[in-house]
Amino acid sequence: MDLAERDADGRNRLERGVGWALRNLDGLVGLGIAVVVGVLDIFSGAVSTGVTSGTVLLVLASLVFASLAERKRRTTDMRRAMQGTQQAIADAGMVRSLTGPEVEQALRRARADTDRWIFRGGTGTYLRAVTLPECVRETQRLRRALTMKIDIVDPSDDRVCATYARFRQTFAAPQDAGTDREWTTERTRAESYATVLAACWYRQRMDALEVDVYLSATVPALRFDLSSSCLVITQDDPQRVNLCVDHGRPLYDYYVTELRLARDQARKVNLEVQVLLGQEPTVDQVRRFFDAMDLPLPTAYSDTDVRTVVDKALHPEHPYRI
Repeated sequence: MDLAERDADGRNRLERGVGWALRNLDGLVGLGIAVVVGVLDIFSGAVSTGVTSGTVLLVLASLVFASLAERKRRTTDMRRAMQGTQQAIADAGMVRSLTGPEVEQALRRARADTDRWIFRGGTGTYLRAVTLPECVRETQRLRRALTMKIDIVDPSDDRVCATYARFRQTFAAPQDAGTDREWTTERTRAESYATVLAACWYRQRMDALEVDVYLSATVPALRFDLSSSCLVITQDDPQRVNLCVDHGRPLYDYYVTELRLARDQARKVNLEVQVLLGQEPTVDQVRRFFDAMDLPLPTAYSDTDVRTVVDKALHPEHPYRI
């Protein structure tokens, strides 16, 4: 160890010693008085009984003072610990669990008085049946603008459609097998096409609606519905709870960033197309509409298949009501 290091070490020890002495000054004063008086009384006998008794009282007073000071420090530490506990409880309360009808209630509250909606999920069946038309109606009633960003699986990607269908089948009810409620690759494709069509159909009829659609090559295991008041996270497994995070909580802000990053990695659909969709779009309009967006319908799609997409887009059934 060189000279500079020894000097620095010495200064650190001196600072620690001074700090310790200041923190325990009350006890040191009492101890010092007791030692001085005791030494004088033993070796010289020059200390009177009255002085000795007074000294004892002074030492006792110092000890009492030290005890009170220590209690005060402990009270302060306890108060700080309580504040930390309260903050931890508040942080834990940033997420509320939702089960059964609580999910529908939370989504209803989220739709009320919101000027934005961000969705990331599979094909947007609930978004198309409930969220989109309800948000549009509320926006028209309040005469204000609405911004929507919709992130769903890419209907032109066979792999992602098949993966999503397998994922949904994992939690499907046995009675859905072999019916039109069964999740297959073709149903996934049609549901996604329908969400794109519905978004543009509403957009053409409402100037105050700004909507963007993104097509993802990955399958999300959860659904995210984010409004200006909260974030609702749902899933298809009925054995697991769903979650609600209020605006202003750190987790809400984290997911705003997460959802934006997911959209950055998805393909944005060009909804600025010149194909006008009628009140009840025709098969020809729908085919030209998807061609103009560089998202053509499969060549194997018959006119009946196209009408199915239109029905899913504009006359959707509530996906969670049987």
